[in-house]
Amino acid sequence: MAQPLMPKATAVWLIEKTSLTFEQVADFVGMHPLEVQAIADGEVAQGIIGYDPVANGQLTREEIARCEADSTARLQILSSALPVPKARSRGARYTPVSKRNDRPDGIAWLLRNHPQLTELQVAKLLGTTKDTIAKVRDRSHWNSANIKPRDPVILGLVTQSDLNAALAAAGERAPGGAPGGGGSAPPPDAEAPEETAA
Repeated sequence: MAQPLMPKATAVWLIEKTSLTFEQVADFVGMHPLEVQAIADGEVAQGIIGYDPVANGQLTREEIARCEADSTARLQILSSALPVPKARSRGARYTPVSKRNDRPDGIAWLLRNHPQLTELQVAKLLGTTKDTIAKVRDRSHWNSANIKPRDPVILGLVTQSDLNAALAAAGERAPGGAPGGGGSAPPPDAEAPEETAA
């Protein structure tokens, strides 16, 4: 069930303005009945101004009256005519300062062991740029003399599940995109380093 906006403030308003039971209020706002009772007793949410769900189009007076008449009834939130906002992308992956020098090592490892990954996939996995990946690939990176290919999972730059998801996506794309089957040969070689590292 969809949750109302500002559940605690909505609970305050419902407690103050209606005769709904604590269970009904708790069920509507997604809180525990004891927490709703604590709000009613003034132990919790002191100073929170009630948020009117009727004025904001989340409930109707008729719905409240129906539930006040029957203590076993549950409030139903109104469906909004407004479109549901799209989930925003997470943006660039944050890498702690202490691990940023390990990024080129992780890039080199992915380029060597998983050539089927696109630059965009590597950039998303490690939170880097295509320019940095190109510099590591053609050895024009400012620190190329010290870059040693190391597993980014072990370095803590990416989770194993994220890497597996990217490899699965690359594997699905490879048969249609690479007619020579070049994407199918590297994975067996790539499995061996992961097993020895783990």
